[in-house]
Amino acid sequence: MATAQPVLRSASADRYLATRRLTERLAAALVPEDQVVQTMPDVSPTKWHRAHVTWFFEHFVLKPNVPGYRPQRPEWHYLFNSYYYSVGQMHARPERGLLSRPTAAEIGAWREQVDAAMVTLLQRRGDDAELAFLVELGINHEQQHQELLLADIKHVFAMNPLGPAYDDALPAPATPAGPGEGRWLTHPGGDVTIGADPRDGFCFDNETPRHEVQVSAYQLAPVPVSNEAFRAFIDAGGYREPSLWLADGWTIVCEQGWTRPLYWSEDLEREFTLGGWRPIDPHAPVCHVSFYEADAFARWAGARLPSEAEHEALAKTRPVDGNLLDSGLLQPAATATTDGVSLYGDVWEWTASPYLAYPGFTPLAGSLGEYNGKFMWNQVSVRGGSCLTPTDHLRASYRSFFYPHQRWQCLGFRLARDA
Repeated sequence: MATAQPVLRSASADRYLATRRLTERLAAALVPEDQVVQTMPDVSPTKWHRAHVTWFFEHFVLKPNVPGYRPQRPEWHYLFNSYYYSVGQMHARPERGLLSRPTAAEIGAWREQVDAAMVTLLQRRGDDAELAFLVELGINHEQQHQELLLADIKHVFAMNPLGPAYDDALPAPATPAGPGEGRWLTHPGGDVTIGADPRDGFCFDNETPRHEVQVSAYQLAPVPVSNEAFRAFIDAGGYREPSLWLADGWTIVCEQGWTRPLYWSEDLEREFTLGGWRPIDPHAPVCHVSFYEADAFARWAGARLPSEAEHEALAKTRPVDGNLLDSGLLQPAATATTDGVSLYGDVWEWTASPYLAYPGFTPLAGSLGEYNGKFMWNQVSVRGGSCLTPTDHLRASYRSFFYPHQRWQCLGFRLARDA
């Protein structure tokens, strides 16, 4: 079991249920046939996401804390475990789309049963600090899967020649009057403190420990790179110039024939969104690009990508505010902030930092130590959240991570340069 950590944020039954209900609202737009499809190994079917987070609460919270608790369907443990090898084997990830059973309806009924047991437990032991941490971890875990659920169904629909929309009535983001990149943000450099302290509230173990990093004076662009700017890179032959690319990136460009961001039409005029095919907004942040594409653009633009420390040092001076899941747009949008600065939302921003453990990192005890620590190699850190990230899930120290070739998530970037 994970070591208890002080938690300031409430892990009450109300917060638990609000998170669980949001997952179901996000899935409610889909018919059962939508919820079964898996278009590539990185994508999981909707019903698998709904089931996996339910298994998480049942296995890591209910079984250890409710005497005599018996899983509703023990055989489902194998199907919905994701990567926790210390608790048993699991169904192969690329084959999740082969599971027509259990049905989406059966998973819905299972969620209700687990929710009832969780509420009873929280009402009885709501003041237990260790239990509160486990529940808060589960809530944040489910929020991660809410974002994955939307990103994955977008890929599913994009692969359908009919181009179905997740929500036909999704509002088109408004472009503010006179959009522009504005003045670059400047940091004087020196020792900056990054990371989180669990005593200040919930955080994932990969955000710890808080520590100092030496940075030189630098500047960050106030907003992520726009579609218009990325179109200029394409028009200038960016995808045809090997000198701009890291070796692995150029190999992928050649082997997979990349010529544009994922979900852009061949004529570079339309993009596939959760609202279906729509005209590309030139002022909105470019989305669905790999680390390699971001790095190549930065080199072409005479700039670079920021480090994790550079992004966090400026992000923590601003409130968590931006185009996040709560806005309901489900699509990157041109910034409408009063000062033209946007450090949260729209797109997860590639950094120049490999996803590695911080100095002195200690993973959670037991099986939950597999949550983050074993992925700290061969991936790249991203920062800032996206238009699919719940607002109360995010903070300046939050670090997510992806393989450098991946594009199906809401991935973009901003530029940095030495001051």
